[in-house]
Amino acid sequence: MAGAPGWSRDEVAAYLALAQVPGIGAARLHTLVAAFETAAAAVHAPHGAIAALPGFSRAAATAVRASSLRAGREILAQLDRLGAGLLLPGDPAFPPLLREIPDAPALLYCWGDGTLLGRPAVGVVGSRDHTPYGAEAARQLAAGLASAGVVVVSGMARGIDAVAHAATLDAGGASVGVLGNGFGVIYPAANRTLYDRMIARGCLVTELPPGERPHAHTFPRRNRLVSGLAAATVVVEAAAGSGALITADAALDQGRAVLAVPGPITSPTSVGCNKLIQQGAKPALCAGDILEELGLGGLTPGPCPGASGERTPPGDLTPLQESLWTALVAESQHIDALSGATNAPTSDVLTALTDLELRGVVRQEPGMRFSLN
Repeated sequence: MAGAPGWSRDEVAAYLALAQVPGIGAARLHTLVAAFETAAAAVHAPHGAIAALPGFSRAAATAVRASSLRAGREILAQLDRLGAGLLLPGDPAFPPLLREIPDAPALLYCWGDGTLLGRPAVGVVGSRDHTPYGAEAARQLAAGLASAGVVVVSGMARGIDAVAHAATLDAGGASVGVLGNGFGVIYPAANRTLYDRMIARGCLVTELPPGERPHAHTFPRRNRLVSGLAAATVVVEAAAGSGALITADAALDQGRAVLAVPGPITSPTSVGCNKLIQQGAKPALCAGDILEELGLGGLTPGPCPGASGERTPPGDLTPLQESLWTALVAESQHIDALSGATNAPTSDVLTALTDLELRGVVRQEPGMRFSLN
């Protein structure tokens, strides 16, 4: 567990308890701690003294007085059980780029390799209902960034987010996933395997306490952290009104670069990206375009991955999964055809395909057909 330098466990617990008070955001939390010198003192401060603070009402003071150290201590105990940690703005390990954004978080829960939060990073986001083109673009860009040592940040959602995370890890790179829920909740459920991979080889972060389920309002809040952790955000596919465009808007508000992958003018999932390019976003045709935007052109990983039209499978597939991947390169196939092509029982083939689907490598189509993402 981390906190601000010199803070005791009870002081961190008090800070966490205050952070859970409805309506107490980062600004009010800072005001409270500054006014009473410590979070523990703020928890026990007189009602009138709290109500007299700038931006506080009597109702807000009542809510603060109703908080207790017990709530903060329980959060710390949950983090201990999970093996996760906590970063506060006063901690040297707190992501420096997040300190700069207009609506900086009051705290950040962290699970995995927290050192990734201080490395050069790019956000890669896109539609949940992506096309094969979008998935392949996300995979190529993420793999190229990974080969250059750049951290790939995304939102752990179904679709392009999951593809970007998995492709980064498959390429031996580092990825940070920003959640719209608390630790201990798997959302979406299909990303369970990806959660495990991210904790083991990447990092998950969230503003929400352990056990907190996702809500509609938590995802726009998450999106600002995806862009806030990155020097640039790349939108791969986005229909009109897509959440990925909210992330792009957040990046622009934060003074960060925005790039977009151009797509067919006939594709609904490319409407948002093409519009961004019309409005001045730089087209992202390969990882080199992104690195150049960051001033890291010297790290450009050569030609665009896949420029030859060839695709390569992830490096850690089982023999059966690799055979399935090879069978699906040319076109989608029915489960029976795949069983025949691999000379494996249908049950084994379905198990292998399910694992590949969870990793974002394949997708199931109507009629028990499967295709590569």
